[in-house]
Parts: sequence; structure tokens; C-alpha cells
Amino acid sequence: MLNQLDRAFQALGDPTRRTLVERLAAGPASVSELAGPLPMSLPAVMLHLKVLEESGLVISEKKGRVRTCRIDPNALSLAENWINARRRMWERSLDRLDAFLDETAKDER
Repeated sequence: MLNQLDRAFQALGDPTRRTLVERLAAGPASVSELAGPLPMSLPAVMLHLKVLEESGLVISEKKGRVRTCRIDPNALSLAENWINARRRMWERSLDRLDAFLDETAKDER
């Protein structure tokens, strides 16, 4: 079973879903507004939105006949925190490598 982080990265692995997330970063939008600029059918867009909802990245609510979607910032923060932790680890490793190379260069002089 996939955890929330796995589902988020799996959902973001598709370019159409990333496009939808980028659009929703500007603010909530109806499914019709999201589907308008995309070169696919409304049912196909709805399937992509379903994956985003199941991943926890997008929340939707229906009022009358209009379904409005918005980003859940907490789910995005989970992915961001995971990436930042990896970045900090690599930066520390690269800093240690840089210091080692500096020392090696000084010893060779």
C-alpha cells in the first residue's frame, strides 16, 4: 500500500496532472475551467483530478452543478519537506567533499 508521499509523487509524475496543480496554485478553479485549455475530453480531465484527489494534493467540493478544486497545501508541504531533507543531506555531503578537496590541494603544494 502506498503512503501519502508515494501517492503524491506518483500523481505528480504525469505532466497533465502537474499542469493541473500549476493552474490550481493560482487559486481554486472549476473542473470546466481546468479542462478548457487542455487537449483532452472532460472525462479524461476528471480522471486526472481523481488521481490528484486520491493523492491528497487536491480537494474538490460540489456546489450545485459546479465542482470546484483547490490545492491542499499540507500535502504539498509533505513533498516539499521530503525534497528539502534530501537537499540538505546532499549539500552537507558536497560541502564535506569540497573541504576534502581543498585540504588535498593544500597538501599537494
